[in-house]
Amino acid sequence: MYFIGIDIGGTKCAVSLGDTVNSDINIKNRVTIETGNRKPDAVLDELLRLLYQVLDRFEIEISEIKGIGISCGGPLDSIRGIILSPPNLPGWDNIKVVDFFETKTGIKTFLQNDANACAVAEWKHGAGRGYNNLIFLTFGTGLGAGLILNGRLYTGANDNAGEIGHVRLTEYGPVGYYKTGSAEGWCSGGGISQLGMMAVEKELEKGRYPRLLEAAGSLDNITAKLVGDLAETENDPLCLDVYNACGRKLGMVLSILTDILNPEIIIIGGIYMRSTALLSKQITEVIERETLTPCPIVPAGLGENVGDYAALSVAAANYA
Repeated sequence: MYFIGIDIGGTKCAVSLGDTVNSDINIKNRVTIETGNRKPDAVLDELLRLLYQVLDRFEIEISEIKGIGISCGGPLDSIRGIILSPPNLPGWDNIKVVDFFETKTGIKTFLQNDANACAVAEWKHGAGRGYNNLIFLTFGTGLGAGLILNGRLYTGANDNAGEIGHVRLTEYGPVGYYKTGSAEGWCSGGGISQLGMMAVEKELEKGRYPRLLEAAGSLDNITAKLVGDLAETENDPLCLDVYNACGRKLGMVLSILTDILNPEIIIIGGIYMRSTALLSKQITEVIERETLTPCPIVPAGLGENVGDYAALSVAAANYA
């Protein structure tokens, strides 16, 4: 059976074609686009074009597709199929994304919060296999948690369970999810970028010109990837300090989730997958100090394709 997965993110979007063999999902092809600052209608039109492009490449008719799954950062309404102003998708307010694809393709379409979708994908196909209680954290452009509790996806009263990125950790600090000092401000790509900028500004006030600014060329060009690259390849002290600060705050986030939900395992995607060595020491120190019953913390088993598996899992799970 063939399914289409659409992963809508603040940085990029992807369209995947997958088929199922027994209960496993096989990704046959994927294409990506930059989300940019374009209007939602323009992005959706391009995603629709890419959907048909992928089908044409494999000579598959639209009628052969059993379902379309859409994974997107919240807040959203999965029942009505509407995206509701996610912080990392400016302008995506009250976007009836399910109606759009069902009207254009005639295929039943389903929408799910990206963290929830990734949690299901990792639970069924990745590092969460065999567990009944797990947490998945996105830790990319934003920070959100998907919760598998007692062998079921838990979404809360209105799809907002697991929005840990909205929790304020400190009175001051980087901004994320519309809040200064929020978990998403400290633990996300945008947050790490802000921490890098703040650190550079402090160095400039002291009359020092840091390596990070030299590599970036300007404050606006400082990214989480650049900070991570300099920390890993050059052991740059400023960049290491940024990741240490992020790791400590992520440890606080995981400690809160662990004490409240008592998971068997926590799986983290995005930046954690790529920078585990930079973050794990600080995370472990905080968790061991703060939690009652620490559990394993592991990178996503599905790797960089977790978002694609997530979107396809949304379609496959609803079809089943």
